[in-house]
Amino acid sequence: MTPRDFLESIKEEIPRPRAGRSTLDRRSVERYLRNTPSRAKGSTSLFRDLHDNGLVSYTEYLFLLCVLTKPRSGFQIAFNMFDTDGNQRVDKHEFLVVSVQSAFSLTTGMSATESTQTMPLKAGTNIWKMLMHAPCWPAQLLHPTLLVSITNFDDGTIGAPLGDTTLTVHFFGQRGYDVLKYEDFHRFMDNLQTEVLQLEFNEFSHGMQTISEVDFARILLRYTILTKEETDDYLERMRQRIPDSKGITFQDFKEFGQFLNNLDDFALAMRIFTFANASISESDFQRSVKAVTGHTLNKHLVHVVFQLFDVDGDGKLSHKEFISVMKDRLHRGFRSSLVPTSKWDEFKMCVKNELKQS
Repeated sequence: MTPRDFLESIKEEIPRPRAGRSTLDRRSVERYLRNTPSRAKGSTSLFRDLHDNGLVSYTEYLFLLCVLTKPRSGFQIAFNMFDTDGNQRVDKHEFLVVSVQSAFSLTTGMSATESTQTMPLKAGTNIWKMLMHAPCWPAQLLHPTLLVSITNFDDGTIGAPLGDTTLTVHFFGQRGYDVLKYEDFHRFMDNLQTEVLQLEFNEFSHGMQTISEVDFARILLRYTILTKEETDDYLERMRQRIPDSKGITFQDFKEFGQFLNNLDDFALAMRIFTFANASISESDFQRSVKAVTGHTLNKHLVHVVFQLFDVDGDGKLSHKEFISVMKDRLHRGFRSSLVPTSKWDEFKMCVKNELKQS
């Protein structure tokens, strides 16, 4: 897939139709890789600037999805997972091995270690064959053009996608001999999270410095399991409770998006500050956010969140009113698709998605 395809898979619920399938020759691929920016030129518009002039493999796609939901406190842990020899540097071999093992474990439901020990892959095996027997996956993944072949290294470990990609060249240089330090890794993850948030914000800001509270609510609810009717009820409640718009800036929107990446820790903090998942006030909410992220969210933004999710109007939020809905938003609808479910659960999920889109 291209960088544009990746961004659309994050932003769009249904991929945009294509007039035809592009066929790349070796010369086009070499041009893409040759024009790939180095790490020093990484920015918060990297994927938008590349547009269709780049290649993203299937395993990298899963890696990028994971990046989007990582809290900043987890950046070091993610880096350590790739740094298999513990020298505080990640080379191309380490990155490819861990990426493929992680993708294979997601596909089969096994751990990376179990997958390499019990189901070794032969050179040229296509991951599409394994997906056909895997649990439900997002629709945009179920296409052979988005998948790559994987092979074995000489040491017997599961290997890398065949050939270079835009991401490997960006990380490790044209010849693949550069190494990735934690500072570079942190900068890339932060830039990618910011770029996706900018993409979502710009869709509703139309060149202005702020978005309305209702548009902010639309962004939060667009990837959740709520039906169309339920979503309309939430938005109508927002219009009635906040008739005069003050606006939400991108900085406030970004800080809230980064807070959502700490949602599990926030849920734990809520249980500590309350008893038996009791509802919390706006001040309790801010206190929990501060404890988890070290930052304080804009008071108006917190008030907007309460007006959106406080269904019964008691001025407090319950776990059900906020956490359960925001977990779907955090993973942009992918989480429920990546978790193995029963046939009945899959049927209910499909029915709910159809009702939402109708």
